[in-house]
Amino acid sequence: MVTYFAEGDTVSGIFALTPAESKRLIAKAVVRLPEVKRAWEQGRIVIGNGTTTGFVAAELLGNDLPWFNFCAGLICDGMLASTRKEDRMLPFVFEKGKVLEGGTRDLVSELKGGDVFVKSGNAVDVDGNVGVLVGDEKGGTIGTSIGVLAARGIHLVCPVGLEKLVPSVLDAAPRLGISKFKYAIGNALGYIPVTFAHTITEIQALEVLTGVTATHVASGGIGGSEGAVVLVVEGEDAAVSRTMKLVQEIKDSTKNIAKLGEITWRGVLK
Repeated sequence: MVTYFAEGDTVSGIFALTPAESKRLIAKAVVRLPEVKRAWEQGRIVIGNGTTTGFVAAELLGNDLPWFNFCAGLICDGMLASTRKEDRMLPFVFEKGKVLEGGTRDLVSELKGGDVFVKSGNAVDVDGNVGVLVGDEKGGTIGTSIGVLAARGIHLVCPVGLEKLVPSVLDAAPRLGISKFKYAIGNALGYIPVTFAHTITEIQALEVLTGVTATHVASGGIGGSEGAVVLVVEGEDAAVSRTMKLVQEIKDSTKNIAKLGEITWRGVLK
């Protein structure tokens, strides 16, 4: 059967994104946010450690990073693990588009209204709440920063892919805590719920980048597509066409990341 569309009709498209592809898509949208563009030109942007935030840093820097060295905690090889501190890159701090030296603990105290803090998470729910796993008993980057961010009204942007969708971040939070666990395969972890961030998943990213409406319809895969999400996008033909082109460009530019990561992470896990 042939379906005919008149000019101006809503059309749709469907595709799957691997986790790495989702991270790059989301990062492209984060740097297009009005608050991020304003802080890039006039203020400061802090990029906390993480793989998704590493993609954001790469968009701002114009070059890729050693992804597995830019995260602190990670789930890898079926383990709750962390990278060695001596191999770990420091967070990035930009002031008016230029990189400053130093980590977030030194500079969060200097952030002010209009500045931006970017931190990814390990969970997201349908209400946009983000959960961040922490292995540091003092709360890690988010734990030592969240009070200042909330008190001063600093923009907190949380890029997080839908592979990390959970039923409820708020229901999960009381069940975690480093000292609560008698057993753990890997690291015992705490959990900090973030409820006031500007949360950017693939759905918000596609709206920002091409103006389409996206719906998460399925998840999962094999053969390198573990954690993939399937999205349906809807909009005017031109917008959906732009979306499909963008997705293909992201796929082409992300082909070697999983392979590179396989080589890298085995040398950084403790």
